[in-house]
Amino acid sequence: MAAELTAHELIAKHRPTLDQALEAIRTRAYWSPHPEHPKAYGENGSLDAAAGKAAFDALLGGRLDLGQPGTDDWVGGETSPYGIELGVEYPHADIDTLLPAMQAGRRAWRDAGAEMRAVVCVEILKRISDRTHEFAHAVMHTSGQAFMMAFQAGGPHAQDRGLEAVAYAYVEQVRTPDTAEWTKPQGKRDPLALTKQFTPVPRGTALLIGCNTFPTWNGYPGLFASLATGNPVLVKPHPRAVLPLALTVQVAREVLAEAGFDANLVALAAERPGEGIAKTLATRPEIRIIDYTGSTVFGDWLEANARQAQVYTEKAGVNTVIVDSTDNYKGMLSNLAFSLSLYSGQMCTTPQNLLVPREGIRTDEGPKTYDEVVADLARAVDGLLGDDARANALLGAIVNPDVKARLEAAAGLGEVALASRKIANPEFPDAVVRTPVIVKLDGAKPDDEAAYMSECFGPVSFAVAMDSAADAVELLRRTVRDKGAMTVGAYTTDDEVEGAIQEVCLEEAAQLSLNLTGGVYVNQTAAFSDFHGSGGNPAANSALCDGAFVANRFRVVEVRREA
Repeated sequence: MAAELTAHELIAKHRPTLDQALEAIRTRAYWSPHPEHPKAYGENGSLDAAAGKAAFDALLGGRLDLGQPGTDDWVGGETSPYGIELGVEYPHADIDTLLPAMQAGRRAWRDAGAEMRAVVCVEILKRISDRTHEFAHAVMHTSGQAFMMAFQAGGPHAQDRGLEAVAYAYVEQVRTPDTAEWTKPQGKRDPLALTKQFTPVPRGTALLIGCNTFPTWNGYPGLFASLATGNPVLVKPHPRAVLPLALTVQVAREVLAEAGFDANLVALAAERPGEGIAKTLATRPEIRIIDYTGSTVFGDWLEANARQAQVYTEKAGVNTVIVDSTDNYKGMLSNLAFSLSLYSGQMCTTPQNLLVPREGIRTDEGPKTYDEVVADLARAVDGLLGDDARANALLGAIVNPDVKARLEAAAGLGEVALASRKIANPEFPDAVVRTPVIVKLDGAKPDDEAAYMSECFGPVSFAVAMDSAADAVELLRRTVRDKGAMTVGAYTTDDEVEGAIQEVCLEEAAQLSLNLTGGVYVNQTAAFSDFHGSGGNPAANSALCDGAFVANRFRVVEVRREA
């Protein structure tokens, strides 16, 4: 088909946004082109709240036909953590038909060049942004996030991460010039002269294995990093969270076709219940890049078995906060209470282990014993979630039965400082909503170590009594080294303790947040500025986003000619 979006139009429209993104990753200053407030939408083609909800409702019980080749069945079965059946059907692909079809447009996409690929990706993100209200409901009803979190994390924050990946991809591809004239003097003889041409060549078809909790936020970096570097992308969503990524694929295919490229450069691989196609896809010879967020067990399997592919994994870790001392006790408690409660702790960045010296801590309110710190934190969580409406807005819903089972089992691991309680959601009576549990453990007891040295994903935290700040720092080191950590937090007014914690995080490659008492939390990161994960400890083998995340998705091939 003839291109409806010309290169000139796309570059004129989106090059300024790309340039701002390039400046943002250089300076690491705050910037975002995607509004966080729901009321910012409704003009210039974007859907307002009512239109977005109507668009989502229209999807329910319907069939999302993407026009993909090789469709041999229709599959679905998603149930919202809020208790409603989505009833959306998706194409099930004959992979032997779909994968070859995804190769057909690869040459034209490669030859389009880094700038054209980048602005096409920005156009895809712009159209997704225009439908943020619709996507927010899709994320909410597949992940269990409360609406405002689904709107922000699943919308503008995810879109920011996608654009960040495009910016890094562009930088790495243009690092080498397109052409070079090479002349080597030969004394009295004529110089040697060559004309050299350098082309970024995509590695091959990429596989994105989506996660249940943050399908867009965790999915967009890999998707757009691969696409912007010239690779076709096959999207395999989590079976409980298909809709947000299926809508993403739909938008991407529309934009690619309108820009004159093969829509099959992006395709969906939905699966039948219990089919488990991820392992089969991951070891196909056509798959040369894999992006995965999820359990350590499957992440380790991918790294060991998908030998033909470059594998990027974000797995599990045991996130730790050391509480040594503070000059803002109330602020510390408030900040920690929010961090433990947000989305029922169902974030890979949520703190799990709170290491507190058993003799207590120094504060601006005087000394506080270990028991007082833990009790005061429990009261802070209770106060934050005391109003059910506020609690529902912060907690969302428990995403799956495994999280609920871990939460219930945690109460038997030690003395319960804060018991979890049920919260009713009047709008969604079938939603499973639970407040966090805090369990007291002893860092000197070997029997307690099995609990705090294992990830307990969900609204579960362990307040671990430590003999000293030095012991806490050494446990932090061992935890990050052996189990990995996406985040580390610390509260201290002691320069020596701060230096020791920082040195551990530098040596073990863990991202550190110090003395957060305001509106920034240890489990939140900002695109263009913060690195999510480091790629340097067992929790993840890559960071979102840096040059290493994109650079090995393509290679530079050189053609030399005599001048």
